[in-house]
Amino acid sequence: MDQYVTGGAIRRLREERGLTQARLAERLDVSAKAVSKWETGVSQS
Repeated sequence: MDQYVTGGAIRRLREERGLTQARLAERLDVSAKAVSKWETGVSQS
């Protein structure tokens, strides 16, 4: 799946649930910076 589409989907779903990047990161046991990278397509993993 396209990185841009994936990142947009993550952001949309996160916002629909009223979560901040930090809160989502906490729930997934990753850093908020990782969530940001996923949403912007900076991360390849």
